[in-house]
Parts: sequence; C-alpha cells; structure tokens
Amino acid sequence: MYLIVVKFKVKPEWTDRWMDLVGDFTRSTRQEPGNLWFEWSRSIDEPDTFVLVEAFTDDGAGPHVNSAHFQQAMKDMPQALVATPKIVSRQVEGEGWGEMGELTVE
Repeated sequence: MYLIVVKFKVKPEWTDRWMDLVGDFTRSTRQEPGNLWFEWSRSIDEPDTFVLVEAFTDDGAGPHVNSAHFQQAMKDMPQALVATPKIVSRQVEGEGWGEMGELTVE
C-alpha cells in the first residue's frame, strides 16, 4: 500500500475555512475504489497547519493523482497556502491499520 502524509501551512485568513475548501476533494477521494483512508488533523501547536494522512492500495495511488478531483484540488489549494506542502510518501507492506504492540487495551 502507499502511505502518504502531507503537511499544509495555511494562510491565517484560511485556517477556519480550510476544511470547506478541501471538502469536495476529501469526499471524492474517500469514494475512490483504491482509497484505504483519507484523514485530516489540525496541529495543536500550530493551528495554521493541517496534516493529511492517506493510504491507497498499490493500484489506487495512480488513479488518485490522475483523477479530476485531484487535479481540481491542486488548482484550488494554492490560494490558501503559505508555502508548498511537505510530504512523506512511501510504499509499505500491509493492507491497513494494525494494532499497536506496545499498548493493549482489554
């Protein structure tokens, strides 16, 4: 699977509207057959920073970046960003979330 983490630094005037801006992109991506998850978080220490954690099947990553909603998001997002997003993108073993070995809840 492909595991991708992206950090977006948003302009102050967009921090409260960021999720609205990426709403259609998020909904469309979550409906893709190869999408395993597509989850947004907001930094506690830097409220202008949003983190996207996403995963795709091995065959799902290509269609995602070639989709119309991805291309539209790449046009829509820059207006709200301070800088180019930072990304970690890796192909890893597995098919989804596993349980944490160091902490067990019974």
